[in-house]
Amino acid sequence: MMSDLLKVDVITLFPGMLTGFLGESMMKRASSAGLVQFNVVNPRDFTTDKHNTTDDRPFGGGPGMVMKCEPLFAAIESVRTPESRVILMTPSGKTFCQADAKRLSNDWNHLIFVCGHYEGVDQRVIDTVIDEEISIGDYVLTNGALSATVVIDAVARLRPGVLGGGEVATEDESFSSGLLEFPQYTRPPEFRGMKVPEILFSGDHGKIAEWRHEQALKRTKERRSDLLLNSEENGENNA
Repeated sequence: MMSDLLKVDVITLFPGMLTGFLGESMMKRASSAGLVQFNVVNPRDFTTDKHNTTDDRPFGGGPGMVMKCEPLFAAIESVRTPESRVILMTPSGKTFCQADAKRLSNDWNHLIFVCGHYEGVDQRVIDTVIDEEISIGDYVLTNGALSATVVIDAVARLRPGVLGGGEVATEDESFSSGLLEFPQYTRPPEFRGMKVPEILFSGDHGKIAEWRHEQALKRTKERRSDLLLNSEENGENNA
């Protein structure tokens, strides 16, 4: 059963990287309203040696360091429940998309994000306690805390009440219908000779909706034609 509260645990060696993100704007408001509950866990707190070691050299040789099993298992198990979804942020994961944001927002009340670092994490962690691996793009970041914030933001804003406008606030956004979002305008109606399209002042909501769809389709063809190809392959028609 879905709850009004989304619990989010972030397991990272760098809790300070999340301070600004969790304490500002929408995340702060959602937390204050009791809609999202954040908790940051540092694997270093679960080490047992005097140096608080969380990484070691890879077996078989090679550059860099690998995050050790013991502190990661302990950190994850300290917050994991049968209802949790444990997600590893890694360049090797499935590329994150809006459909994933909706799935995670709709299907889970407790998300645990494991943030990799160095050359990655010991494969035994992935094989045993990770439910899915997610990447935010075909590039490599310093560590997974940065990418985790992207996914958390995309998921949390889809939870009821977080944006304050219900489903209406997200239904016309990019990717919500398989297209990029249409151009938006606000006051003033003219600035430095640039005028807002007349159709938006017409009051004819049918014609405005048609114009917006045409603009969204045009923008998608120009910038992300792959989205239209994916829709055609899935038997959808956005034209």
